[in-house]
Amino acid sequence: MIKKLFKNATVKNAGWLIFGKVAQMIISMFVGLLTARYLGPSNFGLINYATAYTAFFMAICTLGINSVLVKEFIDNPEEEGSIIGSSLVLRAISSFLSAGIIVCIVSIIEADELTTIIVTALCSLSLLFNIFETFNYWFQSKLKSKVTTIATLIAYVITSAYKVVLLILGKSVEWFAFASALDYICLGVILIICYKIYGGNKLRFSKSVSTRILKKSVHFILPGMMVSIYGYADKFMLKHMLSEAEVGFYATATTICTMWCFVLTAIIDSVYPSIMEAYKVDKILYEKRNRQLYAIVFYVSLVVSTLFCIFGELIVWILYGEAYSNSVGPLRVITWYTAFSYLGVARNAWIVCEDKQKYLKYIYISSALLNVGLNFVFIPFFGATGAAVASLITQVVTTLVVPFFIKDIRRNSVLMLEAIVFKGIK
Repeated sequence: MIKKLFKNATVKNAGWLIFGKVAQMIISMFVGLLTARYLGPSNFGLINYATAYTAFFMAICTLGINSVLVKEFIDNPEEEGSIIGSSLVLRAISSFLSAGIIVCIVSIIEADELTTIIVTALCSLSLLFNIFETFNYWFQSKLKSKVTTIATLIAYVITSAYKVVLLILGKSVEWFAFASALDYICLGVILIICYKIYGGNKLRFSKSVSTRILKKSVHFILPGMMVSIYGYADKFMLKHMLSEAEVGFYATATTICTMWCFVLTAIIDSVYPSIMEAYKVDKILYEKRNRQLYAIVFYVSLVVSTLFCIFGELIVWILYGEAYSNSVGPLRVITWYTAFSYLGVARNAWIVCEDKQKYLKYIYISSALLNVGLNFVFIPFFGATGAAVASLITQVVTTLVVPFFIKDIRRNSVLMLEAIVFKGIK
């Protein structure tokens, strides 16, 4: 039975994704942590502040397309070339506009901070090259995660080598800001080459395909923006209400507690196509697979969060050093956020299959408003730990509470609760 399990395409797909992320994590342990130590809380916080702008606009420039690509490839295999080509054009236009807007905004509100403007501009370059992520979803739909895993790992190794050189030469924070863009540049080149090698169809732009994709993805744009506000408003507010160092402490806590989340991402990405297929043929199996996914995500997260809570102080001291000791408090709070956050990520498969995308905006608008409000309350008194409390409360509301008040998606919350009590997963 075990031998048969490892021959299963979905399991092998997840295995390759996890392998790649584990390799990245190992490299990150030696390079990323050394970089954080070298930069110190303030400069590390500055890069995370700049990255927050990029992440926010990423939700806009992706146009929600990523959320529907796998289903598009499965439903319309004969149009693969048009789907990819059209997606690339749409994302390229929005990415150029977004990068320009970021630079303009930062130049206005941080007019006296030239370093901040330069760092933010360099980080925003990643938007322009992130468009090639589209090829990743094509490989996912083919259960060929081995290809994207190797490509991602190669790109990460190149970027890590770049950072090591910077550490040796003692370069300034601006050089490190370019690292994220370099990662996407390398990955994009490799994915394009692999797409050609694996016989991908000729890329072409189609107005009809573009229109179809946008009609399906448009419902993900506003929710994506709201998620970004919820996910990055705390960094903006910490920087402007307190200091860049507080952003550094908070970013360190979130980095540690999400360091292992590649496992959850790999599981969700690999199960996603099988849920799509089950929806077409068997509703009972479809709901069962959703419950199984939710149960795995939730309980694996709880186990890891407990360990972080117990050994948080030791972990911060070993990985980042005494300078980041103020990260322990927010780490012990924000780690519990993971379980609910990734339940929300796992929910996307159900949302797409049931064609309930239009309701996402209501969930995330309420969450973004709640998060900003809670940050105003908690940050002045508790600093980075207060931001962590605000994020945790908001995520619970986003995942379990708000959906119960929306009739058409209430069923998904029921599936989550059934999964938590192990009902209907066998």
